[in-house]
Amino acid sequence: MRIIEGGVTAAQGFEAAGIEAAIKYQNRKDMALVYSQTPCRAAGVFTSNVVKAAPVLWDQEIVAHAPAVQAVVVNSGIANACTGQQGYDCCRQTAEKTARLLGIASDAVLVASTGVIGNQIPVEKLLAGVEKLAAAKKDTAEAGTMAAEAIMTTDTVSKQAAVQIELGGKTVTIGGMCKGSGMIHPNMCTMLAFVTTDAVISREMLQTALREDVVDTFNMISVDGDTSTNDTLVVLANGAAGNPEITDRDEDYVKFKEALNYINTTLAKKMAGDGEGATALFETKVIHAASKEDARILSRSVIGSSLCKAAIFGHDANFGRFLCALGYSGVSFDPEKIELFFENEEKSILIYKDGVAVEYSEKEAAQVLASPEVRVLVDMHMGEEEATAWGCDLSYEYVKINADYRS
Repeated sequence: MRIIEGGVTAAQGFEAAGIEAAIKYQNRKDMALVYSQTPCRAAGVFTSNVVKAAPVLWDQEIVAHAPAVQAVVVNSGIANACTGQQGYDCCRQTAEKTARLLGIASDAVLVASTGVIGNQIPVEKLLAGVEKLAAAKKDTAEAGTMAAEAIMTTDTVSKQAAVQIELGGKTVTIGGMCKGSGMIHPNMCTMLAFVTTDAVISREMLQTALREDVVDTFNMISVDGDTSTNDTLVVLANGAAGNPEITDRDEDYVKFKEALNYINTTLAKKMAGDGEGATALFETKVIHAASKEDARILSRSVIGSSLCKAAIFGHDANFGRFLCALGYSGVSFDPEKIELFFENEEKSILIYKDGVAVEYSEKEAAQVLASPEVRVLVDMHMGEEEATAWGCDLSYEYVKINADYRS
């Protein structure tokens, strides 16, 4: 696997665009297009929230029943959630307009929205934006970057990743972009993510790979414990690489899934580290757990704890908060058998062992917790399974951002 520069335009046959449509924001890009020159097989996973935005309802139907997907249109600023029939009609009009301009079927167009819940999107601005996108689309890395920038809301940076692998003697590329900064919690987290690939893979195996991978990537992040109405993760495969088709769990499937995992993990961590008001990426890794699910539950419990997140922000080596979060996770364990470490890229400090605190330097621990990337490592000493979850610290700025979000 080779890590390369780029995002949604890295794979063969994909184009993108990002433009300013002034739907809510002024003087910034707020609409994006991802387009494949040929029809794609599509896979998707969506929010677990019972309240689903109109674009989620539209996309679920398309991914499940349409013969192919060829374009995705995204707007930022207004979420098109809790908007009733008018909101769903907005999705239909967007798809129909895009289809006419690109010469494709309307059921080959996915739509996505992110932003304030409850407001109707000004359709005339949205449709005018579609015209600009169709005229601006290109297959360049710059076009992919402009699309990644256009889907941002409270994000502070755009988020992209791309890799290449060899399958059957052919070079296969997978690239992606995402947005997400607040209202993020596992089981589809709050986000939009779009992954493109030129791999030849059956629709069934593409959906299988995505569903199997999401549980250890996007579903393992949390910023604030709130699951959004708009979460969408879509993978499009146009087959332009010409590799032998992946139709079962063979060696090529394993390689493809490893590359997909890299893209999804990278994008998920970028979202967690860019949480609203965040100053640090906060990772919890649980090792030697009795089961994989136990490891997932334990690690998510720690990164989802407001007190643990606040301790990271304050660089406070208050290990009791982390033990508490493990203890109420619902997983049964012996607290006198676990070990707990604070880590950064350069150092690992043992904090707790055999039921008591060990001798450690508070100053040194605080320095570790002041790092831009902080890890809490928990050794359960119960088995061989492990899992990692990602979040961010909880700062004063988070409250300020969300108190002022609609203004």
